[in-house]
Amino acid sequence: MDAIQEVTPEIQKRIKELRQLLQKASYAYYVLDDPIMEDPVYDQLYHELLDLETRFPELITPDSPTQRVGEKPASQFHSVRHNIPLYSLENAFGKDDLVRWEERWRRIAPDVEAFEYVCELKIDGSALALTYENGLLVRGATRGDGIEGEDITQNVKTIYSIPLRLNLENPPPLMEVRGEAFLPLNSFQKINHEREQSGEPLFANPRNAAAGTLRQLDSRIVAKRKLDFFAYTLHIPVAGSHQVEIGDGEVQLDLLANQAEIQSEHIPTPDTQFPVPHTQWDCLELLRAMGFKVNPERKCCSNLQEVQEYCDHWFTERHNLSYMTDGVVVKINSLALQERLGFTQKFPRWAIALKYPAEEAPTVVERINVNVGRTGAVTPLAEMRPVQLAGTTVSRATLHNRDRISELDIRVGDTVIVRKAGEIIPEVVRVLYELRPPGTQPFEMPTHCPECGQPLVKPEDEAVTRCINASCPAILRKGLEHWASRDALDIAGLGEKWVIQLVDHNLVHSIADLYDLTVEQLLTLERMGQKSAQNLVKAIEHSKSQPWPRVLYGLGIRHVGSVNAQTLAEQFPSVEALEQANIEIIASVYGIGNEIAQSVHAWFQNPANQELIHRLRAAGLQLTGQSKPSATQAEQPLAGKTFVITGTLPNLKRDEAKALIQTAGGKVTDSISKKTDYLVVGEEAGSKLAKAQTLGVPQLTEADLLELLGKVVDG
Repeated sequence: MDAIQEVTPEIQKRIKELRQLLQKASYAYYVLDDPIMEDPVYDQLYHELLDLETRFPELITPDSPTQRVGEKPASQFHSVRHNIPLYSLENAFGKDDLVRWEERWRRIAPDVEAFEYVCELKIDGSALALTYENGLLVRGATRGDGIEGEDITQNVKTIYSIPLRLNLENPPPLMEVRGEAFLPLNSFQKINHEREQSGEPLFANPRNAAAGTLRQLDSRIVAKRKLDFFAYTLHIPVAGSHQVEIGDGEVQLDLLANQAEIQSEHIPTPDTQFPVPHTQWDCLELLRAMGFKVNPERKCCSNLQEVQEYCDHWFTERHNLSYMTDGVVVKINSLALQERLGFTQKFPRWAIALKYPAEEAPTVVERINVNVGRTGAVTPLAEMRPVQLAGTTVSRATLHNRDRISELDIRVGDTVIVRKAGEIIPEVVRVLYELRPPGTQPFEMPTHCPECGQPLVKPEDEAVTRCINASCPAILRKGLEHWASRDALDIAGLGEKWVIQLVDHNLVHSIADLYDLTVEQLLTLERMGQKSAQNLVKAIEHSKSQPWPRVLYGLGIRHVGSVNAQTLAEQFPSVEALEQANIEIIASVYGIGNEIAQSVHAWFQNPANQELIHRLRAAGLQLTGQSKPSATQAEQPLAGKTFVITGTLPNLKRDEAKALIQTAGGKVTDSISKKTDYLVVGEEAGSKLAKAQTLGVPQLTEADLLELLGKVVDG
């Protein structure tokens, strides 16, 4: 038996020293973007601290760098009431709106001669409210409806640009900081690439991705997605003061004197005192001094002309930023003048958001092709004359399906207007019919698969046309890529290039054929060397050890994403148990529902799929796992939440979305009210959307809803 180790002063001192070093290094790396420590050194110190805390768990503190990622997923998020309500901003869409806004506030304060505006980039992310008690982060909450949000503290702790403890020697008993959590573009692109490889629906834009990430019940998933954070307001309550919080970067401030030093170049260090801020600019500097990341692209302007110049500059230069911005927030700098101007019923009079228009560009459609996906979905794709759009070159845009093509009446040779949906995904907005050249012909979706020549099918209840030939080379290629993807069998080195050759050389006709491949066969592929062939065979062999949930996900059953596969594998601990289950039994599993159950049941009834399972079992794949008790009502992620659905969702029918919500414990109603928690919005949304915006009801896309459910549904 190991001897019980004693906590010595030297151990306590070393743990404190390690935490200070790691916190300082994190601040320099994540906030200042000026690393002071090499990654291997940081890792070594981190693991030393982790080892000490493992040996002496009584010394673990909430602000330790090791506490940024939780060990167990949360069963659900709980609603919390904001100490200070978050309200929305009035929008402006041009210089005339800014002029009218200034005229309005000056009528209230006609004697004001000298004033300044602070301009800040409007970050396209998700608002967070952070509560600190005695300098320690105790709560992180979403905006919600502005009055109540969701407590997502464990997820917030995974964001390294949010300090777990303020850089203040004597912090106030209570302080709130507001800001925007966002997903940097490189992280967004990486996430979507991984989702595409695994057959999961893509996020439309970084804002949706950030919102969906923050709603993940497993903070380990949140940590992997590398969210970032800009702070823009702070509030320290004073007894009897008027306290109101504004949603996109504006605050009525009442402050107590605290202790910190505002520095311009170096990591801030505690001092004895600092002046009470009198301007928004001072507040931003104070936030930075306390350890927060504050957007450096802010500017103080003396008049609207300078404000307009700032807005014009960033309308172009925003494409060079590493994150998304959809406008500029303009605020009166003086806190005293803010207090004097006050609020309307909806907005502050002293702040406004100038929104950028969606960038559009004309181009010419040169070809319309169709792409066959892993599930057989046939998607039309417009190949266009390359055009610069939102800082990138765009030459292709999805046309979604047969119905969308019919609606647009888009033809080869047409001049079209293209924009980026959410400034990310190119889409055709409209056709300029007056520029249509003579002799064009309406585009007709093919009746037969362009890959295998088999007839295509369009189910009556779907907008998507599909190839249902399981031997289709396109379906096989996509299926092999999915099987080898990171979240499935994770076969290193088996990418698109080799998959295409394996299929084209008739070496692989199904997933099971991978496990019969030899080095000699692989050497027949173009540019495949001896070492690469050996490594690929080893990687395929290693994939046999992947657990049953990954194998189930890798099979590519329609509607079964990685989360659903995990759920099913827990309830059906072997492939035999799942094969023998009827639709009703599968549908009764918490979080699954009837549509997924029908898809799973139908897949296992297919003789070709039964043969595939037989061969995978013979090859030594893991087709058994461990069961898990069914979820209780208290664990349902949407328990107590009320939803309204409007418009046409891209994949789910309304009844299906309703069933998913109800299965997860939520309630679906037909009318919007203040009691509505979320409005799920599809295309051609009606008056419910306008009412939701008026009431401040949060809106979700289909992808947002699926993230909220903790589900990932395949196309």
